[in-house]
Formats: sequence, C-alpha cells, structure tokens
Amino acid sequence: MLRVIDRPSTYTATRAKGFVAASVLCWALLSLEVSAVHAQTLNILPVSEVKPGMKAVGYSIFTGDKPESFELEVIGVMPNLVGPKQDIILVKITGGKAASLGVAAGMSGSPVYVGDKLMGALSLRFGEFTNDPIGGVTPIENVLGLSRSQTDLSSQEAVLIRAAPGQAVPLSVAATTRAGIKSGSFLIPIETPLIFSGLYAPVLARFADQLAALGMATMQGGSVLEQPEEEEKEIGPGDMAAMQFVRGDLSMSASCTVTARVGDQILACGHPVLGFGKISMPLVRAHVLTTISSPLSPLKVINIGGLIGTVTEDRTSAMVGRLGPSPPLIPVTLIVKTPGLDKHYSFEVIDHPQLTPLLVAVSVFNGLVANTTQIDGATLQLTGKIDIQGHSSVTIEDAFASTDQAPDEFGIASALRVLFSRICSNPYERPNIDKVELVVRSIPDRRWARIDSVWSETNEVSPGDSLKIKVLLLPYRGAPFIQEVPIKIPVEAPRGTLRILVSDAEALNRSGRLFTSDAQTRLAGLEELIRLTNRLQRNDYLYVTLFQASPTVLLQDKELPNAPISQVHVLRPRRDSGDTVLLWESEIGQFSKSMDQVIDGQQYLTVRVR
Repeated sequence: MLRVIDRPSTYTATRAKGFVAASVLCWALLSLEVSAVHAQTLNILPVSEVKPGMKAVGYSIFTGDKPESFELEVIGVMPNLVGPKQDIILVKITGGKAASLGVAAGMSGSPVYVGDKLMGALSLRFGEFTNDPIGGVTPIENVLGLSRSQTDLSSQEAVLIRAAPGQAVPLSVAATTRAGIKSGSFLIPIETPLIFSGLYAPVLARFADQLAALGMATMQGGSVLEQPEEEEKEIGPGDMAAMQFVRGDLSMSASCTVTARVGDQILACGHPVLGFGKISMPLVRAHVLTTISSPLSPLKVINIGGLIGTVTEDRTSAMVGRLGPSPPLIPVTLIVKTPGLDKHYSFEVIDHPQLTPLLVAVSVFNGLVANTTQIDGATLQLTGKIDIQGHSSVTIEDAFASTDQAPDEFGIASALRVLFSRICSNPYERPNIDKVELVVRSIPDRRWARIDSVWSETNEVSPGDSLKIKVLLLPYRGAPFIQEVPIKIPVEAPRGTLRILVSDAEALNRSGRLFTSDAQTRLAGLEELIRLTNRLQRNDYLYVTLFQASPTVLLQDKELPNAPISQVHVLRPRRDSGDTVLLWESEIGQFSKSMDQVIDGQQYLTVRVR
C-alpha cells in the first residue's frame, strides 16, 4: 500500500519541528484497485472543474522548515498555454507572506489547494514589474504526468517532453483583461535557485552566462549538518528539496518546493529544472534561512541538507524523485601544488553527458583561483587521468600560461571541459567513469612566447638532408630569442615544393588531422577515440610539420598519407558513408622541441626538394 502525504495532514505532528496546522484543510485519500495492486490517490481538483473566482490556499517555506499558507484567487484557465494539453491556471496571490514578498525564486512547486483538493503547483510568475503578485499554476494532472482522464498514480508512464527552462509564456488579451494587467504581459517559470557552497566570486562571474543558460538563479548558500536520515526523509508538500550536481569541497544544487508525495515518490517544482527528461541525480533536503523581497525577483536564501534519495525525472511539469539510496557520482581529486604548499580537493559530480563537462570545469577552476593567481600571472602544468571502465585511461599532460584575455586557470578549465565533452558525448557508448585524478603545479612566472617569424638555412634541399628551422620567439616581458629545431627531409620526399608549418599545439589539434568535424562518426568506438585523444599535442612544445601536395585518407582512427588517386576512388563510397575523410595534403614528417614555456602562434615557409 502506497502512502500519500498531502499538505492538509497530521503526519507532521511527529516531526521535531512540526508544521503550522491549517484549520480549513484536512486529510483526503481515495483508493483504487489497479492490476491487483492497491494504489492510493490524491484528492485532486481536475483542471476541468477549476472556475474563475475560486479561493485557494498555497503552502511554501519562507523561513526555517515550516511551510506557511498564503491565499490565492483563480483568475482563469489558459488551455494549451505551454504546449499541447499543458494548461496553466492563472492566479492572483491575495494574502499571506507571498502577497507582500511576491512570487520568490524557490517557490516553484508550492502546492495549491481548493478546499481539501490539490489543484496544482505554483510554477510561473509575472515576467515584469506589477503591483499585484500574479502567477501560474501547473494543473495537478500535469504534475503527476497523467492524462486528463486519469486520477491515480498507479501508472508510472510520465510525460517526458524536453522543455526549455526559462521560456517566456505570453498571456492572451482575455487573460490580461481578467487579471487587470496591461496587454503584452507574459509569464516565466519561477527561477530555481542554483545554490553554491564553497564557490569563489570570480568563478561565479566567469561562468555566469553558462549557468544562467540553465534557467536558474545563481546564489551563494551553505551546506548544513545533516539531520538524522529518518527525520530528513519526513518530507511533504510545501517542504524544500533539491537536486544536487556537485558535492564535497564544493557543493552545487538546485532547489524548489515539494508539490506532493506518494509513498516514496516526490514531485516538485511544477516545471522543468533543466528539461533533460530521465535523469539520475542525488535528491537532498533544503532549508530556508530567509526570503528576500525584491520588486524584480524575490529570492529564498537556502542551505542544503542531507541526502534523501534520487531524482529520476525532469519532466515538463515536475521534478520527480524517489526516497532511498542516492545514485553513484564521479569522484574527482584535485591537487594544487604551489611553492611551499599543496592543497588537496575532493568532490563528486553527476554523470550526465551535457552537465558533467561544465561541472568539472567549474569545480576545477574554483580549486585553482584561490591558490595559483599571482600579480604577474603564472604558468600551470596539468597532469592527470580519467579512468573509464573497460577502456584505456585518458591521459592528461599539458601546460597553460596567463594571457591578457584570460588567466591560466581558465585555460585549464576550458581544456577540461572540451576533453570531457568529447568523452561524455561520444556516439558509441556511455562511458562509465570510475574516477578522475588531476594534479596542477603552479610556477609563479608567466612563461609564454609568441612565434614571430620563421626561416631556414636554405630554400633548396635533397631527400635525406638535415635542415635547421629557425624560429624567432617573443616571450612575455623578455628579450626575443631564436630557437632552432633540427629536422630531416624524408628520403622518400618527392621533387617539388614542401610546405612547412611551424606552430603551437592548438594549431595542430584543431587542424582536423585528429578531430575533424565528423571524426567521431568515422571511428570504430570509444577506445579509438581515447587513443586519438591521448595523441593530442602539448602547449609547451614547438612543432614543425612537413606537408606535401598529395591526398591523405583518414580512415577511422588511421591516417593513410600519399594515397594514390585510384585508392581515393575506391574509398569514395566509404567517404559518402561518413567514416572516411579526404585531405588534399599529406603529412610526411613532424618534429618537436620541448620548451620551458607555452608557445603561441603559427607561421609557414616553403622549401624546394631537388
């Protein structure tokens, strides 16, 4: 038998902190026999029975852990407002703290009752300044993921529409007239506070745009001592819950209000948080310190509590979680070595193709900014590995130096984000990452040099000749110097012109020889992708690459230089299928010089083979 917890309830009397009882509301419980399984149902008010002028009561927490009531009046129902069969009930808040504070970030999901029937979840707010707090309520049928004819929770078939969080919803002329607001007004989803603990201000500023794109309001918060597990799991309508992205030395969670609880199932938010559909993330308690009033966007100030379960779905009309064990996360260790001091950081991030790369970048950047920044910049040496079940490890070894446009810490974060995106979003299989280990050594000196010009001893060579390529480098705040790179002309080099590229690592890595726009479609699998990734060049090397004017065929993870035209024609069907790429130059030699600084830029020269 499933237990249904509804706001007009006495179950909270056993809680140490209790709730303020609402005398006008009471318990409501219906039972159905479905497939020989007894499933209890909420006493709901179908949207078809909602009428303008109805008086309603909502519940949300404004301070502490006690849900407080606030009064609402139904303005009307707007059919199909946010999508097919996705109605919204337009309401005006008329009493309680919400009437003076406004619809605050974090109130999304607040349950709204008419009498003893649950009408839905407060989910939308007025999108601009208004004297009256106007909001939108997601009908309870949509929150439950049920069709309009269903009234029970025995079916686990959920509506998993990929919605876009934060999208504005325009109001009709009839709706604005009934609400007494100006024409052209719109509703937007109530912001979901994205709560950080242990995050430095420069990190939030650097990633503000990427985090804002998730449709959440970023804010500093805290992690509180976990209450006893059973007490934390005594959660019901009007309480605060959160989905956790990162935990450990850095915590990152998105919090909203619980709409309903049925047995061990939690439904919250009333709108999508990220719009990812099925998902697996830790479900945690949240505790409200206070609610800040603002005419632009009121906001709950929130601390994150203990683990209570798993978020399983991010629907178009609700966040769905289940009480119990939490899902495994990806453990990340970061050691930052600075002169005279080593700092160790440990954190865990969720395993998700779109989110993991950003979360790793933010977390690593956060661990670096407080330990490596110098007045004149620094040079950072990064080493590490990503262990993946059933595959070779991804090895990481590179160097980064500050520029006038970006600090070296951000260079590391950006490189890691690209790397994790390549691995996590590969088209072959979902990687099971066991752990990530990173070590960053900080050198308090900006070791960076730009390639200014290049030349050779002679412009004519013979096959097998040795040649010195001279490179004029301009270091940061240092005297220009010439670096020689010895090369050897291959004995099989044909007569004619050879093109020589003198470059940094980035020029080669983005040239398409390892990762073209369709490279991931032509590889045999994840293992081949890892091998290519481990072949990427390093920033603290100077590279000299020789090219001749003959075709190169890239077949899966193999490079076939100097392909004859007959072979190109034979492989044309494979080119059309996307697993083969044709380049009109062939690399016939590559030479490198290890440098004690990060190299930037590229230059070409040519020599003639006699």
